[in-house]
Amino acid sequence: MDHAWELALSAFLISLAVQFITVRYSKKYNLFIDSHLEEKPQRFHQDATPRAGGVGILLGMFALLFTPMGWKLLVVMLLAFLSGIFEDFRRFMPPKIRLLLQIVAASAAVVLMDSVVRYLGLGIYLPSLVAIAFSIFSIVGLMNAVNIIDGFNGLASGAALLILLSLGHTALLVEAQEMFEVILVTGGALFAFFVVNFPRGTIFLGDGGAYLVGFVVALIGIFLAGNYPTISPWYILATLGYPVWEVIFSIFRKLKAGRSPMQPDAYHLHMLVYRHITKSNPLTSLLLLGGYAPFILLSSHLPHNSKANILILLLFILSYLLFYHFLIKKEQAA
Repeated sequence: MDHAWELALSAFLISLAVQFITVRYSKKYNLFIDSHLEEKPQRFHQDATPRAGGVGILLGMFALLFTPMGWKLLVVMLLAFLSGIFEDFRRFMPPKIRLLLQIVAASAAVVLMDSVVRYLGLGIYLPSLVAIAFSIFSIVGLMNAVNIIDGFNGLASGAALLILLSLGHTALLVEAQEMFEVILVTGGALFAFFVVNFPRGTIFLGDGGAYLVGFVVALIGIFLAGNYPTISPWYILATLGYPVWEVIFSIFRKLKAGRSPMQPDAYHLHMLVYRHITKSNPLTSLLLLGGYAPFILLSSHLPHNSKANILILLLFILSYLLFYHFLIKKEQAA
């Protein structure tokens, strides 16, 4: 156990050092810069800011080399990271190529880590090929879901840290020591980014960082649900409720409006909260994370109970929809 905490501390310190180095040299050489002058729906910062926080997180996670499954994770994590870092570097990557890289990364993870959800709880089993396809789809989906909620300082990284706290608690319950080490290292590297990003937004995750974080969190959740039968897959889904529902609801909302789901807009929940409640970047994240945390806490106490987690997930979705409806009314009135 002491070894795991030492690795987490190493990951934190490496990631923290790289964050500050990245900030300094990105600004000096104009690399990975997210301009504050660009007109785009998701721009809420006032200064030119490097969007390469994923570099520090990735390098911090090289501490995984000292864990039993570390080399496998690092190989597939690098593929996930590459699917976004080119966009951060301002070298446009076609969406189809980006999606292909994400599918390759997810497929490699399923093979190397045996991260496959075959049992959905409530007596429902998936055929092997369907289970593999479902697992790959879930990993790719969460990669993009984390990218979607990455709109304000500390929001995506804070949500991921809350999820990792819950998954770490559950890993201890089922004595999944190897995965607990992975969670601690991931949390250490990610927390270093969080303290630099929140509240001032000195550096952003970027697409590479968001895809990397979503990939690792999804992989951990699927591994726990797939390899420890007492853990309900519905607990994993309920814990991931905010990013997962945000992307599902966004797709539905855009299709209903006759727009492409790939087209960015200014009507995500975090954007509406900013415009009509907080008018503050860090306060928006605090409000949303504060609303999300109780649902994660509830699920963390019932990781073995599918029915309870389905109810928790439905309660979250209902709360989200009511809050969203309230904000849309304010938007229309304005």
